[in-house]
Amino acid sequence: QLQLVESGGGLVQPGGSLRLSCAASGFTLGYYAIGWFRQAPGKEREGVSCISTSGGSADYADSVKGRFTISRDNAKNTVYLQMNSLKPEDTAVYYCAADSVRPCSSLSAFGNLMGYLEVWGQGTLVTVSS
Repeated sequence: QLQLVESGGGLVQPGGSLRLSCAASGFTLGYYAIGWFRQAPGKEREGVSCISTSGGSADYADSVKGRFTISRDNAKNTVYLQMNSLKPEDTAVYYCAADSVRPCSSLSAFGNLMGYLEVWGQGTLVTVSS
């Protein structure tokens, strides 16, 4: 059974940091491009970042560039999203998704294929509030 499990969400004050993890089980994450997505209450799900299978390339939404960093440790079958300088507008449920066919050539392209990505996690809630 292919499964992704996100963790690391929680309540943080504006300006704070969190690191989300996306751990894979039942498959080798190194063969998959990974994306992080988020969905705020009342809004559509949007792409945050994606990373190539090797980790050699990544892309970010303009809203998080310079604040968020995606990385992966294929030996640990885990992808991370380091989030710094968090803002209230970053509040959302964050999801990771994996695909073995569709590359992370750009977040825009990867995000446009959101409905076709092979494996999704259940999400982790990030709340940025004072």
